[in-house]
Amino acid sequence: MSKLRRSLRALENKNYRIYFFGLGVSFVGTWMQRIGLSWLAYRLTNSSEMLGIVSFATLMPSFVLSPVAGALSERWNRRKMLIVTQIFAMIQALLLYVLVLRGDVQIWHLLVMGIFLGIVIGFDLPVRQAFVAQIVNSKEDLGNAIALNSLLFNGARLIGPAIAGYLIKAFGESTCFLANGLSYLVFLIALERIQIVQETARESDKGAFLLKLKEGIQYACATQPIKVVLVVLSLISLFGMPYFTLAPVFARDVLQGGPETLGVLMTCAGIGAMFGGAYLLSRISVAGLEKAVFYSVALLSLGMIVFSQSIVLWLSMAAMFIIGAGLMVAMASCNTILQTVVDDDKRGRVMSFYTMTFLGLFPLGSLLSGELAEHYGAPLTLCIQGTICLTAVVLFAGRLASIRQALQPVFAADNLA
Repeated sequence: MSKLRRSLRALENKNYRIYFFGLGVSFVGTWMQRIGLSWLAYRLTNSSEMLGIVSFATLMPSFVLSPVAGALSERWNRRKMLIVTQIFAMIQALLLYVLVLRGDVQIWHLLVMGIFLGIVIGFDLPVRQAFVAQIVNSKEDLGNAIALNSLLFNGARLIGPAIAGYLIKAFGESTCFLANGLSYLVFLIALERIQIVQETARESDKGAFLLKLKEGIQYACATQPIKVVLVVLSLISLFGMPYFTLAPVFARDVLQGGPETLGVLMTCAGIGAMFGGAYLLSRISVAGLEKAVFYSVALLSLGMIVFSQSIVLWLSMAAMFIIGAGLMVAMASCNTILQTVVDDDKRGRVMSFYTMTFLGLFPLGSLLSGELAEHYGAPLTLCIQGTICLTAVVLFAGRLASIRQALQPVFAADNLA
């Protein structure tokens, strides 16, 4: 098998290939909406604190609903659940388009629409994570599929923000919401075309549901690799990922640019993520990913510190490249470790905990970032957060040996080492 074919081996699965291309179009629309929403919120309020509040409203429901969605994904038809979430997400995007186009949009509209989308995301992401494992079939190709998903998401970050920046300047933010709404149609068509012999559809009473939820929490806490990975993800979500929330402040007030500057910065992060994804795709085995987590979080932390202190565009672009690469490798590696270690009958619940830490804690970090930036400035806030991440990764380094020891039996049992 050639090196390129080995790197793309999950795409040989027809179901995953359909899913991959449909999701790719949707991701471009998602990134366009993210840029449009953040720029619109900052334009309406001129407040970095409000940026954090809007982000909090959009993603906080994920923290509450993800465990429920994960448990439900083990009982209900996952594809039908995804179709429903995509329809509701499309409705949200098109409502935003109409509001902005009419010129009556106010900040409370963004908050209400954000909460609505947050509820949808809370159900969507855990189901989507479990659905990938269901359509890939081979556990040997699961890590490759996860890396391809992450590469796809960040490839869209390369394209979406760049397009969004220029569309906002030329036509206003409404075009971003329209593009996102239409992109969901492509993913819906892809979901309809996927053929699965055995769909997940199991019913149980409320008591059994609550018992399974409790069982999933106990399982995650008792399995050391899962527990450590979730702790690392929590720290990244609280202190690493909120750089995105403050990006409009740096683009406009620090670098003296406009929406196109914000688009360029996010595109640089996307390019970095693409390089990170290429590295993960080149890996033959999932063994050793715990080291990749360590180095990538360190890279992310250093990128944040440099970006926080930069006042010139080229250095900020380079720092965003580093941030994108570090974040991509860290998140995808953690995801792969979890998906590889977890028992199949607990996959939905454990991946819901992944969503809780990945997106559920991110709004808390965004809220904190916006509040601190309002009082102490965005550069100092981001510098402190980068330092916290760097300190945490040093502490994580001391657990590498024990994590590797716990992972070895799992990798050996599945012939993945």
